[in-house]
Amino acid sequence: MTRALTIAVKRIYDAPEAGDGARFLVDRLWPRGIAKDKAELAAWLKPLAPSDALRKRFHGETADSDEAWDAFRLDYFAELDAESEDRAAALFVLEAAIQAGPVTLLYAAKNMARNNAVALREWLERR
Repeated sequence: MTRALTIAVKRIYDAPEAGDGARFLVDRLWPRGIAKDKAELAAWLKPLAPSDALRKRFHGETADSDEAWDAFRLDYFAELDAESEDRAAALFVLEAAIQAGPVTLLYAAKNMARNNAVALREWLERR
């Protein structure tokens, strides 16, 4: 990707805004209390979410710990780098949207600084 990426990260519980652009949920589980028809999603990119095992391990550890966050990111990046048709298809959709304009990655976690959407944006920007 040669142009500067415009990727925002936002909790799905925050109201959609005009500047969000294409909105993509990047969690493995559908967030509680959110109606699918009200989410205003371009797509739910479940294949780009961390595996169940990684998600459970991260939430089971102290998510506020620097060591846990670093370990989660390394393992998550390895999952994203692994070969998968589903992941490649989801990534194709996301990259096309990024090239077309602003994109917002949505997540449900309470921690706004340490969550899979923040890590995914970091991974995308490093590619």
